[in-house]
Amino acid sequence: MIIQEDDTDYCLGDQVGFSRVEQVCGSDLVVVNSARVSYGGESERLEDRDKKLISYLAKNEHTSPFRHCFMTFHVKAPEFVARQWYKHIVGCNFSTGDSISHGWNEISGRYVEYEPEFYFPYELRKQSKNSKQASEESEGMEAELEKLEEATWDSYDTYKDLLRAGVAKEQARMVLPFNTYTEFYWTASLQAIAHFCKLRNHEHAQYEIQQYANSIEKDAKYWFPYSFPALIGETND
Repeated sequence: MIIQEDDTDYCLGDQVGFSRVEQVCGSDLVVVNSARVSYGGESERLEDRDKKLISYLAKNEHTSPFRHCFMTFHVKAPEFVARQWYKHIVGCNFSTGDSISHGWNEISGRYVEYEPEFYFPYELRKQSKNSKQASEESEGMEAELEKLEEATWDSYDTYKDLLRAGVAKEQARMVLPFNTYTEFYWTASLQAIAHFCKLRNHEHAQYEIQQYANSIEKDAKYWFPYSFPALIGETND
């Protein structure tokens, strides 16, 4: 078990969001030996034949050896990013029943009062004309960005008013906007992390979650320099 204490990666410019590795379980060698055990074999250190085996396993979708490795991340992200992220866990549970490939624990607005921390983009993007979900760069929307900021703070002021009036936190939080920051711990197998990055660190994914996925991918490549590139279709010579 490897603990990484001081590696903080801020993902949204000067915003307060971050993605931080809390712990790592496993290694490229674990992937190799979990595959070789089928034939009663074992490697003591990673050699060229082991690197070739990792590539073979990933290319031919023999993915079970990659599920012996896990990473835990501490993440602070806007609610809309966290909700996109959580879809990977829900999708995994319903499609495969493999709920143990992920662990998710998030701050609860039922128990704590939300701090006034919000994500504001540097500029607003226009809706794509040829896609229902995509956006594209734009200029001259400064007034609309000011409206977004005003609405956000109005919502938070209402939230505080409700709390002062004695309304329960679990109900008062309903007025908070989707750009409110939340925090969670996410533990996932290496295979699940690769699936997340392939989908979210992609040019068609929303810009904000791309920044987090890019950070996750860099960390995964650092700790699993052969297994992770193989899983996402890259080579590591």
